[in-house]
Amino acid sequence: MEFVLDGVEWAGNKLPDPIIIFIGLCLLMILGSWVAALFGVQAQSPTDGEFIEAQSLLSADNIRRMIVEAPANFGAFPALGLVLVIMIGIGLSERTGYFEILLRHAVSRSPKFMVIPTIALVGLLGNIAGDAAPIVLPPLAAMIFLRLGWHPFAGVVLGYAAAIGGFAANFILGMSDALVYAFTQPAAELIEPGISLTPAMNYYFTAASVVLLLPILWFVTARITIPRLGSYDNPEYVDPEGGSEITDQQRKALRWANISALGFVVLLALLYIPPGALLRNPETGDMIQGAPFMDGITILLTILFFIPGLVYGLIAKTIRSTSDMATMMVQSMASMGSFIVIVFFAAQLLAYFDWSNLGTIFAIIGAELLQGQSGVVLLIGIILIGAVLNLFLGSASAKWAILAPILVPMMMLLGYHPGFTQMLYRIGDSISNPITPMLPYFALVLVLAQKYVKDMGMGTLLAALLPYSVFMGIGWILFMIGWYLLGWPVGPGAPIYLEGG
Repeated sequence: MEFVLDGVEWAGNKLPDPIIIFIGLCLLMILGSWVAALFGVQAQSPTDGEFIEAQSLLSADNIRRMIVEAPANFGAFPALGLVLVIMIGIGLSERTGYFEILLRHAVSRSPKFMVIPTIALVGLLGNIAGDAAPIVLPPLAAMIFLRLGWHPFAGVVLGYAAAIGGFAANFILGMSDALVYAFTQPAAELIEPGISLTPAMNYYFTAASVVLLLPILWFVTARITIPRLGSYDNPEYVDPEGGSEITDQQRKALRWANISALGFVVLLALLYIPPGALLRNPETGDMIQGAPFMDGITILLTILFFIPGLVYGLIAKTIRSTSDMATMMVQSMASMGSFIVIVFFAAQLLAYFDWSNLGTIFAIIGAELLQGQSGVVLLIGIILIGAVLNLFLGSASAKWAILAPILVPMMMLLGYHPGFTQMLYRIGDSISNPITPMLPYFALVLVLAQKYVKDMGMGTLLAALLPYSVFMGIGWILFMIGWYLLGWPVGPGAPIYLEGG
């Protein structure tokens, strides 16, 4: 096992930075379009029977187009603004300390028999908190396990597996929903320009997935991880936290921050649920199509995260001036620098797919090859593609930026809604998260684990995390198969099939 995992680490470390990968893909697309046009590559459109021919990006017109339209491609990327706006709210809550204290409070108040499911639940819900959950939860869980007489390393792996492995499960919409939507929308428009999608289009399935994954995480920890590790006996270990507790001021700030968040949720409910409410479609009264609530979900989520972050910061004194608040919001935007650069090159790549016709041609050819396959085979195949690629390329947005322009159009031609395809990818991306060394949190968790088990190697950590990936993978795939066979929509406005599909 360690030989295989070491091989994965070696191969993954040989890959360049995702930004460099996208630059290379743009160059490869330019060269590939020239070769495809040279050999007359074409495909027949299933909609109107017209033949679509590959166009060389090295033609005089397309060279001029690549130069002139590059800024417009970037600026017109549909969800760039959406992601950055949400980060204002999430970033403030993270940097004031609200998310960290919220996680610590939720776990520390649980009775012993509820500690495992509480840590698992906090981890599953914690992905709305940006980097907070995978950074804060593993050391917190280790400390709690140690004081309860369990091996602290078991707490490390539970906290990490829940926060990272459950990245596509949550009761609350968050940054992960916005990130994948950022690439699904333009990919879907390659086939159906103007298609209406929202970041909430996976919500039904992601919310139900919390209920699925919670007992799986509980079972693996209680029946496999804790018994396998046994008792912890290391007299040389000294708790670096020194038994620090949440202060009264932090507790007061947390209480009022939570009250403020709840108040905003109640206000939204009053403005959305009653017939004729302000945030319903003003003409039809619909709660999804044309509803300001759905169309304006970006700013509503931003406010939902911004309000408790601000209240917490003011009461806990982590915000002492307007300058502090402004600095925190600026720092949140600065943390998105890598994403912004990736989006620039991803936007060019999407445009090249469109101008060269290769995206449409690949989708048509792929759809023809898969026409006879059952839906279950497609479902499992897309999940496994995401899971395997995740072992070598840690960034979820970078992977989906590569796969979305191919998988989304291909599945649309087979009659599947983009939201369904997106959800399949998110499952695959999540289940292999705990065992990929490519995530930036992995090294942090390894160092943390070595504080409890001296000279621990990466193989030991991966061996402890592997059961979580395996059981979550099996459970999630079977769950999705059942969901698919029942024909339930994966979210608001996102049925399994396109209309008429």
